Amino acid sequence: MLSWLKTNATAARDKLATEVGKFRNQKFLDAIVSGCALMSAADGNIVSAEKLKMTGFIRQSNELKVFDLNKVIAGFNDVCAKFEFDEQLGRAEALKTIAKIRGDEAQSRLLVRVCIAIGASDGNFDESERAVARLICNELGLNPADFEL
Repeated sequence: MLSWLKTNATAARDKLATEVGKFRNQKFLDAIVSGCALMSAADGNIVSAEKLKMTGFIRQSNELKVFDLNKVIAGFNDVCAKFEFDEQLGRAEALKTIAKIRGDEAQSRLLVRVCIAIGASDGNFDESERAVARLICNELGLNPADFEL
């Protein structure tokens, strides 16, 4: 998945945007912003620069433009606030939100692909980001190997 994503980034983004549009609902939006926050916190904390980077990505992302921008940003900031209050609480709440789409394989797999794209958006998908992607896979009952994790 990752090597394919790197070589076909534009086509992958267009495909993700089309697929995300199929699941335009609040539960999926909440799972997406929780996944974004988990990726942002992959190194153990969310700093202002990471929030700005993630907010910028959300604003410009073809994958997420199907959602109301204000809702996406507000949801992301709400999840980040939980991480800032208590990292473990934030992680637990984000995973709880992500788990709400467990059982819907199409949404679950798409969420993992979007999170991988977000993690790789800076050109570097490091081990801490890969670990978060594996955690999300496990929460959703997916095999991380299916995503080259």
